[in-house]
Order: sequence, then structure tokens, then C-alpha cells
Amino acid sequence: MDARRHAKLLAEAQAFRGRVYLGDGAIKPWQLIGGSHRTEIDRGSWHLLVLDPRGNVCGCARYKEYCAGTPYPELGVSRSALAASPEWSRNVRRAVEAELELSKHLDCPMSELGGWALDEEIRGTAEALRMALAIYALTQELGGAIGLSGVTHRHGSASILRRMGGRSLECRGVELPAYYDPQYECNMELLRFYSWAPNPRYSIWIEEIKECLRTAPVLTNGIAGPEWAATMRTRSYDEVGSRAVSAG
Repeated sequence: MDARRHAKLLAEAQAFRGRVYLGDGAIKPWQLIGGSHRTEIDRGSWHLLVLDPRGNVCGCARYKEYCAGTPYPELGVSRSALAASPEWSRNVRRAVEAELELSKHLDCPMSELGGWALDEEIRGTAEALRMALAIYALTQELGGAIGLSGVTHRHGSASILRRMGGRSLECRGVELPAYYDPQYECNMELLRFYSWAPNPRYSIWIEEIKECLRTAPVLTNGIAGPEWAATMRTRSYDEVGSRAVSAG
């Protein structure tokens, strides 16, 4: 528990995210707060950070976990541009609620992934792939989860995440389409991720990252407390994976 360092690193990540998104044209200057990209979902989320040799943030990703039974309107995906579309809103809701039902059946959390940002120097490198695989590693270490994310087509992000195991959300066997998001001014997709079903070709990498995570510093602000440690002790990734296989 180190409130000062926690606040410092989170602020650095938000400022870094703001610079990257602004440089990509994904946001406008008026969408920043003091030059930083801050969102309400940042609070109460895990933030995976890549630090350069000087200790500065050069990569970040966010993982927000929800308890099983969380209603659809409380998820960020319910406020996506596709969910607001008159043509697709009902199918988006049905598709997400199917994942919520699976989450409840497997007794594992629903999660949302986002806040991705990488320094230009490490885009397209192995570090970029490790950053994405680290989300699988973290969710496995925490006991397993179903993940949802609105993923941009910029820098090939959607295709990279698909290769790792991401799949389109479906409603009654029909995949939800890619869509244009006016907020970020780019094409996006809604993808789902199952922590127990990454692309097998990356399994060795994920295991290596899990070993790193077990010794990586974990900072809290001293308010929420170390509930994550209790979670890791009580949830079993293997049990969730077994239930998922049983459920087909």
C-alpha cells in the first residue's frame, strides 16, 4: 500500500494515454483533463504498466473486473456506439447478456479490457504482444474471467487480439459487425476473451508472463485494501477452465 506512488503512476499512465490517443487522432484536446485521458472506470481497475529503463510509463492497459450477476447497463460496452445503434442495440444487449449468463453459470467474473496505449517505439515489437498477453496472464492468475473489449482497428490492434484468442460477440449465431466510433473517430469491434482459451501457440509466453507477475510490484492506494490477494487465494483458474469445458 503506497498511496503516493500509486497516484503518481496512475497519473503518469493517464497522461501517457492522453499523449498517445491525441497523437493518433483518437481524441481531441478538449477531451483531456489537464493533458490527461481520465475515465471513471480507471478507479477500481487493475492497470498493467510497462516502464522504460528510467521508470517512465511507455505502455499501459486496464482490466476492470465485475462480479457475476452485474447487469448489462453497468458495463461500459452498453455505452458503445454499436450499442447505441437502432439497428444493432438489441443484438448487442442479447450478445452481452449471453456472456453475463455464462459468467454466472461458471461462477467467474465478467471483465472489461481497455486503456491500451503503447509508445511508438515499441509498437509492432514483441513487447507489444507481451502487453496484450499479460491480460491473459493476469486473469489466469486471478482465477479466470470472461473479458469484453471495444477494440480499435488502428495499428492492427483488432487483428492482433484476434490472433491471440479474441472472438467477435455473437447474437443467435450471428457475429456483431465492426462499427465506426465517432468518439474515437475510427473503426472498432466488440471482442470477447475467455481466460481459459487463448491461442495455444502463445501458452508458453503466457506462462512466462505469469511467472513475472508473481514477483511484480502490486500497488494499491491503501483504500481498497489487498482484496486482490484474497481473490487469488480463493479462486481457481483450473476450476473455471474445467467448468467451461464441461459447459462446452
